[in-house]
This record gives sequence, structure tokens and C-alpha cells, in this order.
Amino acid sequence: MKPAHPVTVIGGGLAGSEAALQLARRGVPVTLIEMRPVRSGPAHHSDLFGELVCSNSLKSDDPTSAAGALKRELTMMGSQVLEVARQCAVPAGGALAVDRDMFAVALTARITAEPLIRIERREASSLPEGRVIIATGPLTSDALEPTLIDLVGEGRLAFYDAAAPIVDASSIDRSVVFADSRYGKGGGADYLNAPMNRDEYERFVHELVDARRAIDKEFDRRELFAACQPIEEVARTGHDAIRFGALKPVGLTDPRTGNRPWAIVQLRAENRDLTAYNLVGFQTNLRWGEQERVFRLIPGLEGAEFLRFGVMHRNTFVNAPSLLDATLAVRAKPRVRLAGQLTGTEGYLEAAATGLLAALNTWAQIAGRPAVTMPREGVLGALVSYATDPATTGYQPMHVNYGLVPPLPDRVRGKRERYAAYAERALDATSALIRSRSDVFDAHDEGLHS
Repeated sequence: MKPAHPVTVIGGGLAGSEAALQLARRGVPVTLIEMRPVRSGPAHHSDLFGELVCSNSLKSDDPTSAAGALKRELTMMGSQVLEVARQCAVPAGGALAVDRDMFAVALTARITAEPLIRIERREASSLPEGRVIIATGPLTSDALEPTLIDLVGEGRLAFYDAAAPIVDASSIDRSVVFADSRYGKGGGADYLNAPMNRDEYERFVHELVDARRAIDKEFDRRELFAACQPIEEVARTGHDAIRFGALKPVGLTDPRTGNRPWAIVQLRAENRDLTAYNLVGFQTNLRWGEQERVFRLIPGLEGAEFLRFGVMHRNTFVNAPSLLDATLAVRAKPRVRLAGQLTGTEGYLEAAATGLLAALNTWAQIAGRPAVTMPREGVLGALVSYATDPATTGYQPMHVNYGLVPPLPDRVRGKRERYAAYAERALDATSALIRSRSDVFDAHDEGLHS
């Protein structure tokens, strides 16, 4: 059995790339529509598939963490995006971070080499015939907006998020900035650390909160996604807010003094050559000139050369609980599925995971197989359940986290032990699903069959 028409995937980010590759591996012709370079979004810098526009970190690789458990689930499910990410990893302590350029180049090469994927470089402005996966991300273009509004009704929401600046490694004063990871995790020297004493911190916070912003408005905190709030907005909530957040000094010792600093600014490698570093947690809405002025107050960054300034942009997502079913299909139009950050599932690998799930269910729909529903005991299943449950109210973007999974049958007191139990249960539940649905998960490169 072959599909009468190819599946159309709109959007070449992580969700769209994963979906296109998964469908092609199952013998389904895919038309992948990506508007770049015909039209570029406000946060993009290239026409590559899977370009990372915010951090280059894919979060914790600790298998007992929710982010680590998601990586284990995606590995079992055959995620192409995660496979490429591991090939392009850079040192990041206990996290998985990638050389963003290498990653986008490698993912683009994998897509362009796939004979069943036909790439169309144009801006989508209407809903194609046949089965469609819309994975346009949080920066959906204006041309597609009327179609999307017609599809989802008035339940479309919006929020703002931001990206951190990147500095040239050669411009960092290494007599002040030292290499180390908190508590020696990972390689023990995966981050650069700019220490601040109390006076330096006080001056920095004062200048930070008074600096001029690019988008000049007072934000309602509901408009700012929690994980990507501009650092100056966090600082406005309290004088020590960032010292207990992005600038927390715990687990680090300044080799110049032998003591823990009052605050620490961490920098994470952007590439394997270690020629560029981003300021961890420094998403910002400051004007570029203000970023240069204020961030050069950080010890060791007085002469920093900025390869990219931080940017802030308007992101959009749909009210998924009122719109989507557990297979990510639009309830009123099941030939259409949504995936990625457009659904409010926030995070790089969360986007790839929903792209994978949308592809599996589109394939199952074409092949006449039962739908694939991820178990709630798994972190992906818990996230999708939250995002598609009509009982979910006040819906906001959400990462995978253990607050979404069902409670353990027996109380586990310690946080570390509880997380380990959650992770083991997630692994068991996902493994059981994959074994029971080998018709879908093992269909790689076999095409469709009766």
C-alpha cells in the first residue's frame, strides 16, 4: 500500500525535520516546505534546517532528570534529531549542548540526502490538500497566519521569549575568567566562569535594570515564557533574584581567591573549536548598544567582542488542549497535525519529540493502523497528555518535567531517589509501548504494507 499523496510538512525546524525524516524512513514521500531563504524569520540567520535560534543547550543528560529521561525515550524511538545532536556535541558539564552550526549543517545534509523528501523553498500561505503536519514553530509567518487562525479559531495565544548574546572567545580575559563546571561535573572544565564580588554585582544589577530595552513596554509576566525571561526582567523582581538564578555561585571557587564568589556569570561553548561562547541565562531585550555597555561590566568581559547580540521576539502557540487530540491531530480536521513549539510544548527536544509522534501517527493513519498514544508514565506521554487534555486550563508553554507524570504508587522521600524512580518507570513504560507497537516503531525503510 502506498499513499495516494505525499504528506506535506510545513516548517524546517526541529519538529518539521524530525517528522519529515521519520516519514521518509517509512517509505512515505514528503514535501517539506521551508520559507527560508525566500523569507527569513526575525530570529534566524541562515537557511539551514534545524537552526537553533536560542541556546545551544539541549538540557541535562542525567538519565534520572526529566530532560535525560526524554533523551532515553527519543533514543528508543529512533529520533534523528537527537542522533545528529550527539554527533555534534560540545562540552557542557552534565548537559547535552551542540555546535549549533555543525548541527544545522549535519541535519540539513541528512534531509537533502533523503530521496523521498522534496524540499520547497517558499512561504506557505494556505493549507495543502492531503495529510499535513504544521511545524512552523513559534515564529509562524504572517502569510500562514490567516489559515492557522481559520484552523484553530480564536484560541491562538502569544508570548515573548529571548535569546542570549554570543562573544568571541579570544576577547575574554582569561586572567579573570576561569574554566570549571559546578561541582566538577562533566569534564570538570566545560564552562568559563566570570566571578563577581559584591560591589561588582551591585553595580551590574543597577545598570542592568536601568538599561534601555529594544521592545519598550512593561511586560505582563504572563507574556514572558518562564524559561526564556530576559535577565533584566528577572532582575527587576528582586535585587538578588539573578544571584539565586542564572548567576548563582554554588559549586564554584575562584582560583584567584580560593573562595566562592558573590555571583558567577557562566559562559558555554557554542562550537567544538571553542571560539565562541554564549552567556548562560542572559536572554535579553536590551538594545544592542546597551548590551555592549552593561555586559562589559562583567569581570573578564570588559573587552568582549559580541558575535551576536541577544534578541527578543514574539512567539506564538495554540491553545492545544481545546484543539488537539493525543495523536496531535486537530480534532475538527484529523488529516492535519501540529507539532513543535506551535503546540506549546516548549524546548528543542520536546519539539523534535512531538514531530516524531506526529509522524508516527500520520504513518499509522495512512497504513490503517491504530494510533500511537504515548504512556503517561513516560515524560513525553505526560507532556502530550497535559498539552491535549481538554481539562487543562490556563494553558502555557511547558517543558517535560516530573510534575506532569502520575505519582508513584509508593511514596519515595528523597528527591534524587524519587526522580530515579520516575525515570526508571518512564523507561519501562516506553519500552513496553515500543515492543507492543513494533508495526509502527520497526517500520524503518520498509515502506507501507498491508
